[in-house]
Amino acid sequence: MENFDAIVIGAGVIGTSVAYHLARLGAKKVLVLERSQIGSGTSTQSSGILRTHYSVIENVELARRSWSVFTNFAEYLQDEDAASGLVKCGYLICAPDGPKLSPLQAALEGQRAKGIEVQFLGRDEARSLLPIAHFDDAALIGYEPEAGFADAYLVATSFARAARRLGVKIMEGVNVERLLVDNGKVCGVETSQGTFRSDTVVSTQNIWATDIERWTGIPTPVVAERHAVLALECTDAPYTFKMPVFKDLGSPGMLYCRSYGGNQMLVSEGIVGETLPAPDNEQGDISMDYVVDIGAQVAERFQAYETAGLASSWTGVYDVTPDWNPVLGRVPGIEGLVVGYGFSGHGFKLSPGVGLVLAQEALRLPTDVPLSPYALERFSSGQLLTGKYGLGAVS
Repeated sequence: MENFDAIVIGAGVIGTSVAYHLARLGAKKVLVLERSQIGSGTSTQSSGILRTHYSVIENVELARRSWSVFTNFAEYLQDEDAASGLVKCGYLICAPDGPKLSPLQAALEGQRAKGIEVQFLGRDEARSLLPIAHFDDAALIGYEPEAGFADAYLVATSFARAARRLGVKIMEGVNVERLLVDNGKVCGVETSQGTFRSDTVVSTQNIWATDIERWTGIPTPVVAERHAVLALECTDAPYTFKMPVFKDLGSPGMLYCRSYGGNQMLVSEGIVGETLPAPDNEQGDISMDYVVDIGAQVAERFQAYETAGLASSWTGVYDVTPDWNPVLGRVPGIEGLVVGYGFSGHGFKLSPGVGLVLAQEALRLPTDVPLSPYALERFSSGQLLTGKYGLGAVS
């Protein structure tokens, strides 16, 4: 029966980041257990958008630190072949007069207070950046030039390769069946491939984090929520890689859009989706009524897209907490158990920063970002991290 300094459950972007940082911080024997394949779970369904814009200020700091990694990814991993697929195109966000206006102003000022470059644009300036859209109703427009999108699968596999180079053992196709606890202390895991011992376990199981409650009896407030992503094609108004990611707080679905290459726009809603009765990241059905509704919302902002066609579509599943923000840190009552779940659609954006702080916490080192705001106990104390735009993935 093999012993490890730490065991990580899950090899998506969060789990591979944790594993890499554990090894980088000095852990000699690290084991990663993945039920399927590296980066094959919810990470593959990510839209890949990278931004530091959040109305929850704690997220801004994690995102800022993560962005600095994405922009120097190969150097950070000390691997010249590491790739993130980063497209640095900027992030544009606007709101009309109404309830989203004041929160947007506060969020933009909060970014600036963190030292992030944020510009307040006029409508003509916004059109110069995104000429396929109109901004006639925009009362406030913010622009974050240091933003864009990247490829979550490339990031996960690059973190995994760098972790292996530092001695991390990654086992794929292994299902963790039970957390082993002795007198309130973690002592290992029981899996489909045998038992592995460690006094430190880091769970990064996203939608499968409900296993934690089954293993420990401690409530784990996370549900699986399905969201649809559409790729719309419009030859008359191509959404090029030079055009910024766009967030439309004025649309009913708080739509976000980005280039998907060629003449295509990737678009999805930033609001509450379909709650699933059990964790499941298989592809779901997307009704034609839904496609028509999203298409109509897009055409309100991008008039040429009134005649756009549907090039492709898929569904992704978020691990959603009651306040749409993650649980990070130790689980009270179970010594040695550290968790990172409930990212509610923004795990990829935060993955480098989260991987570092969870590794620091697991090794009992000071964390670069305080984890107390993300503690599980906030749901019982009422100190929630609810975003100012309402529930949704732009928290």
